[in-house]
Amino acid sequence: MLVLAGCGTGEVTADSTGIWERYIIYNFGRAIDFLSFGGSAGIGIILFTIIIRVILLPLMHYQNKSMRKTQELQPKLKELQAKYSSKDPETTRKLQEEQQKLYDANGVNPFAGCLPLLIQMPIMMALWQSISRTGLSKGNFLWLELGKPDPIFILPVLAAIFTFASTKLSSMGQVDSNPSMKIMNYAMPVMILFMGVNLASGLSLYWVISNAFQVGQTLLINNPFKIKREREEEEKRKRDLERALQKAQSNKKKKLKR
Repeated sequence: MLVLAGCGTGEVTADSTGIWERYIIYNFGRAIDFLSFGGSAGIGIILFTIIIRVILLPLMHYQNKSMRKTQELQPKLKELQAKYSSKDPETTRKLQEEQQKLYDANGVNPFAGCLPLLIQMPIMMALWQSISRTGLSKGNFLWLELGKPDPIFILPVLAAIFTFASTKLSSMGQVDSNPSMKIMNYAMPVMILFMGVNLASGLSLYWVISNAFQVGQTLLINNPFKIKREREEEEKRKRDLERALQKAQSNKKKKLKR
């Protein structure tokens, strides 16, 4: 219902009705207006976007932890799927039971990462709608008329770059490459670039700040380079342990032969 409510395009004012438009979008717009120091709506958009992102940080951290735990189990889940590959009801039931046992043994809830996302989406949608529907985009900021597209395309290009960086960093943290994620890595930046070139620069400013924050957040709390290094170290530790065990068994056999 929130998603459908967020699809309106008309201007939101104090006379608007409905919980979504009158009490959420309108008050988000008032907050941005309050933060517009020096009468600059651009500053208000930047500050309010950062504030919302900071408030959502704990949820994002929880979501990333849940997703990482689930990703770490992918090799074992694939082994179970190969073992119980038959599609008959009994085998399917057994597969589900074994998967649940695996989740329970590792303290993983496969649906835990969805709840923060469900909470974040209406908030981010309300922020976007407040910029585009409350008259905030009628002001000026730097070289921009916030109600018109960026004439020199700097913001759309930056928005596309930060969107690509955000999705790319997220996909790098996955254990297995996901074909749909690879498509998103390129489709989303292209879509953002296209919309940024044609829509009000106030929205492009929001996308730049929001996605730049997302990049910094990912590097801070879910750094894919750190995750990759930790996985490599863990694999090396396992290989060293396996070699040590093999060496110990070999020495034991030699002693027995003597």
